[in-house]
Amino acid sequence: MGKNQHVVVHGERWAVQAEGALAPWALFKTQGEAWEKAKALARKERADAILHGRNGVIRERNTYARRGG
Repeated sequence: MGKNQHVVVHGERWAVQAEGALAPWALFKTQGEAWEKAKALARKERADAILHGRNGVIRERNTYARRGG
């Protein structure tokens, strides 16, 4: 399983940041754009996409991990 992808506020923009990463993978103007990219990366990585609000609280989580063995 790959690294979970988080969408977090980053100044005036929204960042997609892999879990445990020190820096964002990419910055976007809107939360929606960042969320779409995070979901695409999570699908590819077979990980979770986690959407945080401006206050840092998780708003949504999509799981793309492979099921079974």
